[in-house]
Amino acid sequence: MKSVLISGASIAGPALAYWLGRYGFRPTVVELAPALREGGQAVDFRGETHLSVLERMGVLADLRRVQTGGSPMSFVDERGRPLLRLPAEFAGGDVEVTRGDLARILYERSLPYAEYVFGDSVTRLTETGDGVRVDFRHGAPRTFDLVIGADGLHSNVRRLAFGPEEEYVRHLGYYAATWVLPDYLGLGRGSVGHNMPGRLASVGGHHRDQGRAGAFFVFAAPRLDYDRHDTEQHKALIIEAFEGLGWEVPRLLATLRSAPDLYFDSISRADVPAWSTGRIGLVGDAACGATIGGMGTGTAVVAAYVLAGELARAGGDHRAAFARYERLTRGYAEGCQKGGDRTGMFLAPGTALGLRLRNGLLSRRPIMNLMIKEGRKVSSTIALPGYRDLETPVAGPGGAGRRAEGAT
Repeated sequence: MKSVLISGASIAGPALAYWLGRYGFRPTVVELAPALREGGQAVDFRGETHLSVLERMGVLADLRRVQTGGSPMSFVDERGRPLLRLPAEFAGGDVEVTRGDLARILYERSLPYAEYVFGDSVTRLTETGDGVRVDFRHGAPRTFDLVIGADGLHSNVRRLAFGPEEEYVRHLGYYAATWVLPDYLGLGRGSVGHNMPGRLASVGGHHRDQGRAGAFFVFAAPRLDYDRHDTEQHKALIIEAFEGLGWEVPRLLATLRSAPDLYFDSISRADVPAWSTGRIGLVGDAACGATIGGMGTGTAVVAAYVLAGELARAGGDHRAAFARYERLTRGYAEGCQKGGDRTGMFLAPGTALGLRLRNGLLSRRPIMNLMIKEGRKVSSTIALPGYRDLETPVAGPGGAGRRAEGAT
């Protein structure tokens, strides 16, 4: 029974752990955060392929029970007058849930098969003849048969095993930020936003908690030099970018100053020439990610399904499994990823003319319907292999799931 270390407990990591456990592997998932991350922006699944994988995992019904119902988007001028309204299905796909709900459901589904170690991270990877020695920030070194980076666009595993992030991640000219605030506008479902060239300030209601809302800001900028872990520096960059704007921007920025849970990152994409090296592989955004708009969530669960299945089918030959996994999924992932290239320009066009063109085109329902249809088509351009015959009756390591925090 092969042991596999998975770095990252967001989406791709638990999905991969679940499938590996079904095929008799012993997965361990290490996550830097001290616990599962709650809340977060809405993520969606669309098209036959996404829904088929979720159905095979047995989580589709669970996700439907917590779905947001989609998030309609409105754009207004400085005085709050409507300019454009996009229906829930435009951004929400067939099933939309919060990232936190999705992570929790995948974690719970994988727990009978996997060991989870929270509050730790990988510091060194050393490949030997028959495994990979892994050094951790807190825990004692351990050796695994395989290591998989499922740790996002800023993958730690990719940096350690493949090289510096700058070699693989390309900035697409925009930054995005989200944070939670009181719903002082009484928004309910959906979001409302205001544009100036190169900037979007929006706020949306929480689908379950009527007293909460979420701010979502996007602004155009060249690559900025900042500390990814310095929240106060992030807040200063956002305030500088939006200072002087009207509408609700001053009140939203006032809530930012005390926001405890700010997310701030560049809109970027990852392009990795090969998704594996030796016994170390990548899945999800670590391999082929886009910050927003690249269908990364759906691609992650599809890629995790294929990677686990090919590892099981290869009967111990990880080289053959990694090669077939990449051959089956790379074209599909890159096709979905392309949508992320246009996200910043769509949300915050750089010129007044660009804003007028976006609003005018999307006010035409046939054009909007065509874009929705195209999204479903792109998300279903892979023929899913079947791996049911490879499943084992093993219930999981020791017959039950394990969870450790800061394990040594």
